[in-house]
Amino acid sequence: MQVMTTSEAAPPIDASLFRRVMGRFASGVTVITAEHAGHVRGMTANAFMSGSLNPPLVVVSVAKWASMHAHLCGAGRFAINILCAGQHEIANHFAGRSLSPCAPEFVYVGAIPTLGGVATVMTAQTVATHECGDHTLFVGHILSMAADDSPPLVYHAGKFGALASGV
Repeated sequence: MQVMTTSEAAPPIDASLFRRVMGRFASGVTVITAEHAGHVRGMTANAFMSGSLNPPLVVVSVAKWASMHAHLCGAGRFAINILCAGQHEIANHFAGRSLSPCAPEFVYVGAIPTLGGVATVMTAQTVATHECGDHTLFVGHILSMAADDSPPLVYHAGKFGALASGV
């Protein structure tokens, strides 16, 4: 591997290649939900991570052009719903790619809408936002969380899957 020095200019990165390369990273699938001005919205996201153990923080990356961006800015709090194996229809619904009608069940934890029947739910108060190119990183302080032992829905190379047992 050749190391680039700071005096060398990096070649431009092709956006479609970047997306394909990043898609090679297997991840879990979340749906971010929030309520603002009486409207509940959700967005499928795999750009999610823990941010800190103390205090308990999570980070989600949202494109500035996504309708969920302005919604999260106004809401000030959100939920992270981690989907379990077999819930790809829910993921597709909140990604705007639903092939069949899906009527999500919202369950409120305090004043924050969450999805019923998912593997894990966390609610968070937005404590910071950071510009990150064409995205914004929303940092949330965890208010509540619950999880079961369901196997996760996994996303890799543009496809949903599940973990193999015994691995």
